[in-house]
Amino acid sequence: MSERDDPVTIGRRVQQLRAERGLTQRQLAEPAYTPAYISTLEAGRVRPSDEALRHVAGRLGVAYEELVTGRPAHLATDLRLRLTEAQRTLASGEAEQAAEQYAALLAEAEVHELNEVQAVALLGLGECALDTGELTAARRYFEGSEQALADAPLPARVPALRGRAVSHYLAGELRYAVYLLESTLDELNRGGLHDPDALLLLYASVIGPYMDMGAHARAAQAAEFALALAPQSGDPALVARMHRSVARTLLAEGRIAEADASLAKAAELYRTLQIRTELANCHWMRGYVCAQNGELERAEGELRQALDMLSAKRAALYSSQVAVELADVLHRRGKSEEAAALLHDVLSDLSPERGALHSAAAHRLLGIIAEDARDTEAAEEHYVRALSLLERAGAAGDLADLCRLLGDLLRRTGRVEAALDAYRTGLGHRTAPGTTTLGPAPAQPPL
Repeated sequence: MSERDDPVTIGRRVQQLRAERGLTQRQLAEPAYTPAYISTLEAGRVRPSDEALRHVAGRLGVAYEELVTGRPAHLATDLRLRLTEAQRTLASGEAEQAAEQYAALLAEAEVHELNEVQAVALLGLGECALDTGELTAARRYFEGSEQALADAPLPARVPALRGRAVSHYLAGELRYAVYLLESTLDELNRGGLHDPDALLLLYASVIGPYMDMGAHARAAQAAEFALALAPQSGDPALVARMHRSVARTLLAEGRIAEADASLAKAAELYRTLQIRTELANCHWMRGYVCAQNGELERAEGELRQALDMLSAKRAALYSSQVAVELADVLHRRGKSEEAAALLHDVLSDLSPERGALHSAAAHRLLGIIAEDARDTEAAEEHYVRALSLLERAGAAGDLADLCRLLGDLLRRTGRVEAALDAYRTGLGHRTAPGTTTLGPAPAQPPL
């Protein structure tokens, strides 16, 4: 941020400041320099020394840094402080307020051509847009952040790349999200760019898409790598996010106590850091753990707390996911009417392009509720809608389960051939999870 401008730009700036102050070239030059030297300097025909520029800055009454860069003194420090404040605002769950802070910082950074600050502000705007469910805007901000860092090493661009992948993931584009994360991991590992924070961020982020695609073995491997990298990371928020992601693979392997322990570590870190949205996500995951373990009353309490925290902060897509989990617990507790109302609210907030996986989960559960109420026509309609959304997203694990539900329904209503077709479709998605839709696993990090 302290690189000086070229002599012509500095010369013009000196001339402008001298004219504004009503000084002659002689008055500016004396006693150390000549008017002729100032004339040459203002014409941009000489590269002035630091000593000469400090003399001129003193006579003009401006800071040396402002004279040579055109930026107010202490601008860099001020912007860094304001970026930290915006990050704190976002961490507390105030996404809209944080977006205003980041937008103001971005405008100022653009005026002064501060690429690094632009990149961080765009990254922050992308995170705010993810929180409020504006996925197209989020993707645009993350792409802008990557472009601002085009000349920086790959580890510096990883947060923006990861943000772009998450925006595709939340839109239901699982395969493309995995492609982005895996290709970046490959480039880091094969290129010897073993930055622990960058690798940890990518491995933690790829677990969710892997699980939804049915690639459980690959999700478990990513979780193991993330756990091994955690001690090398200096970012507690990153370590907390990793513990939350890893809990999903531990659950899939039936390691419930370990999953709960991982979530407890994450929650404690988020409480210390006061990151409200992520803490809410920990309550959500703990509710999920309790539900898997049959502790439905505790699960309902955890999920309601998560939903309250997320809804209050307008974390739209995340609150939709939690609402579906809560509806499942409510249905299992015999509160099917409340569950169905909650799911219809979720569907009114989402579209196939925004939250496809959550919409599919809502339709699946509405189908189950309709079946329990012996409304087979409505159940089939919900299952078919869910199937269409999941096929578009490539969520193999969920597709197999849904095909089983649809097949069972069709068989019970006497449509045996249609039921067999549904079962065959499901079996196709169950074949060798993680090997039919994904290429070779990315290169491994040195651990």
